[in-house]
Amino acid sequence: MASISTLNTAAASFDAVSSQLASGPSGRKPRRIFAPRNIMLYGALTVAALYYLLPLYVMVVTSLKGMPEIRLGNIFSPPMEITFEPWVKAWAQACTGLNCDGLSRGFWNSVRILVPSVVVSIAIASVSGYALANWRFKGAELFFSILIIGAFIPYQVMIYPIVIVLRELGIYGTLTGLVIVHTIFGMPILTLLFRNYFASLPVELFKAARIDGAGFWQIYFRIMLPMSLPIFVVAMILQVTGIWNDFLFGVVFTRPDTYPMTVQLNNIVNSVQGVKEYNVNMAATLLTGAVPLIVYFLSGRLFVRGIAAGAVKG
Repeated sequence: MASISTLNTAAASFDAVSSQLASGPSGRKPRRIFAPRNIMLYGALTVAALYYLLPLYVMVVTSLKGMPEIRLGNIFSPPMEITFEPWVKAWAQACTGLNCDGLSRGFWNSVRILVPSVVVSIAIASVSGYALANWRFKGAELFFSILIIGAFIPYQVMIYPIVIVLRELGIYGTLTGLVIVHTIFGMPILTLLFRNYFASLPVELFKAARIDGAGFWQIYFRIMLPMSLPIFVVAMILQVTGIWNDFLFGVVFTRPDTYPMTVQLNNIVNSVQGVKEYNVNMAATLLTGAVPLIVYFLSGRLFVRGIAAGAVKG
């Protein structure tokens, strides 16, 4: 009986295949690889990629050449003899005025500015965003409106009042003063990001925790914080990029011995002493931009996930 059933099944399958072959192919027609739509799409992407990568390529190959080869004038040719001497000089020997310690001093100044600014601003903004999203305290809407206004005020108009405030506090020209400035100016946009992210989480979690008797900090640390890794990565990348690349605050609120790396780079590139060493300038520029690039490449996937999870929802 089993063999007859197997034969009947095979015959039915054969009939189905035969009928399908007789009726011809079905389903969606495969797209051509070189269709006009694909050519336009990939052509536009290629042009955009070259637009950004070509200057980077010129910087890299120039930083690996010696000055005699650079004077030949072909900026696109790869180096005939690779040398890392410009990188060493940019890091430890390039002169700015009377100082000849390269970017190294500015790098460590930037690290001392960056770490506390990022940690403090993200910690305060996350708690503020959590309170605005889940705890409807009196005056929350007014507080949120003030933050929104603060996020869109050009900070150039506030530089002079801040200089006076820091001078009165006795911290003008110090790294502490610059850390406070970066922390305050990062607060509005970070609070907005955290508030929108926490508002996108299921409110039933918050209500269930409240029914179980959990308080403000218990809900924050045990429920909200473990679910918020993507938005913390988004906030970290935004703060690291903004603070590390900042030039204006660095040159206004610090002094020569506490200049951040971007100000040091500007002083090296625009130095009028001696011969203009383009390979050293290119190496110094690449060293200055390395930190934000490394942070983004290490956490870029979480950055996209955090944005998609509601970081920019209204």
